[in-house]
Amino acid sequence: MASATLSVVIPVYNEETGLAALFERLYPELDKLGRRYEILFVDDGSSDRSVAILRDQFQRRPDTTRVVVLARNAGQHMAILAGFAQTRGDYVVTLDADLQNPPEEIAKIIAQMDEGADYVGTVRARRHDVYWRKAASRMMNRIRERTTQISITDQGCMLRGYHRSIVEAINRCVEVSTYVPALGYTFARHPVEIEVAHAQRQAGQSKYSLYRLIRLNFDLMTGFSVAPLQFFTMAGTALAILSLLFVVALAIRRLVVGPEAEGVFTLFGIAFFLIGVLLIGLGVVGEYVGRIYEQVRQRPRYTIAAVLEEEDSEATQRMHLPQSVGER
Repeated sequence: MASATLSVVIPVYNEETGLAALFERLYPELDKLGRRYEILFVDDGSSDRSVAILRDQFQRRPDTTRVVVLARNAGQHMAILAGFAQTRGDYVVTLDADLQNPPEEIAKIIAQMDEGADYVGTVRARRHDVYWRKAASRMMNRIRERTTQISITDQGCMLRGYHRSIVEAINRCVEVSTYVPALGYTFARHPVEIEVAHAQRQAGQSKYSLYRLIRLNFDLMTGFSVAPLQFFTMAGTALAILSLLFVVALAIRRLVVGPEAEGVFTLFGIAFFLIGVLLIGLGVVGEYVGRIYEQVRQRPRYTIAAVLEEEDSEATQRMHLPQSVGER
């Protein structure tokens, strides 16, 4: 599909200091592709001047620029879903606004999709992140691969390509909380992974704290697998058998040796260990119950406050009334 049209979805959250550099590099690279394209900037409830800067850019390039403004912060993946619902291209590429994934790498994704790939994952080469983030990413990747059927080498890289069919399948999903790359991977028939460049953040600060990274991985594991529940079922069964054997051994010892108090602290240690395991298992069950609770409330996943785009008939700015989006 050499003439396939392209949509680029970019979530934006408090990125006023880096948007100018993004515009300067992104548009020339897309112009080089020689195909029709659109860029959808999705402002995720920014509290700085990001919306004003995006509005100015829309007025400069209304033919290729569209802006979706969310009423409040919904999170990066919900912002991407809001952009997916507005896309028109045959190929859809997601890109972060911080320039850690250079726009110059988009051409590699398009080349793979022209060759037949319907999902293009990416792996950051010579990743420019602090050590703890890289170590945590490696650990979470191993856990995810063992608890789900999703094989994503670099789950933190949002520079990815999706065929129109994958985007439409994602748009039909109604999960309240989801991890978009993993969801796309589950629908793909011809997924591929390629290596892309990675750079240091040009401006601003990362929006992913350690807590948010942990939350994201909880969503990933509990949203795509019941393996954590199965693990604690098996672990509980094994501990119950071991505990029974231990009680039998203590009973035999009491009959042979007689009453003794020296082992009381050992019993306390074992009891505290089992209580800790029980609480962890309860927390895992709570994750699934929480997801069910959020789902059955059927609240909107995000709320669109405005959409700036060029009308088919004339280049004017259209402001939509606020709308809530829940089910597709």
